[in-house]
Amino acid sequence: MHNPLIHKLERYTRLSADDRAGALRLFDERHQRYRAKDDIVREGDEPRVMRLVVEGWACRYKYLEDGRRQVLGLFIPGDVCDLNVFILREMDHFIAAVTPVTVAQISRELLEEVTLGNPRLLQALWWESLVNTATQREWLVNLGQRTAFERITHLLCEIYLRLQAAGRSDGLSCEFPLTQTMIADITGLSTVHVSRTFQAVREDGLVEIRDRILVIHDLDALKAASLYNGNYLHLGHEGRHLDANGGAGEPAAAERE
Repeated sequence: MHNPLIHKLERYTRLSADDRAGALRLFDERHQRYRAKDDIVREGDEPRVMRLVVEGWACRYKYLEDGRRQVLGLFIPGDVCDLNVFILREMDHFIAAVTPVTVAQISRELLEEVTLGNPRLLQALWWESLVNTATQREWLVNLGQRTAFERITHLLCEIYLRLQAAGRSDGLSCEFPLTQTMIADITGLSTVHVSRTFQAVREDGLVEIRDRILVIHDLDALKAASLYNGNYLHLGHEGRHLDANGGAGEPAAAERE
């Protein structure tokens, strides 16, 4: 299986052998394992390491004082939780395991060593950070403007395309471990509303979920149903890449088409 971090970063820019070796150093650093539902980071913690998801799924969330929860983001293999987390004095949110998850814990010293020696790798990591911010904006649009049907179908599109970018899809199917309660916490809907909406999505013949696997029957129809525009994921090899000497190189094949 492709390394999910490298597979995804190469969607943003062309990496040299040294860049890929640096990414592998980050990916293989100090693994910590958590059980499903365990908190990885708690609000108020002092940020000591940058975390990178090696295997499994995690989520970012916040609680209200009365115990209600809003999920603010999902992390899949290859995702960096917070690139610039060392700037903060304390964490202002929680990160929890959705499934059993393995996380690489990367020190500031290692991150600086690897990225200073590989500027294109740093460029790709910053690109990843900007995509995370763009995804947050898209989730805000979902909550503020999309219908329940559109929110859920949009989420399905995004998850599939993100897993595809990480090399973790199989045709038009991918892992899907989210419960209806988790989806409710993402979309701002009740679990009853989520259940009814999923039933409508299935009745329209767009998708099915079996044994924690999402199967998409018609991706174009699913995108149309959710008014999906994937430009915020920036997965199209945009712009001109740097060549091995750090200058502008020839566009990748996908760009020329």
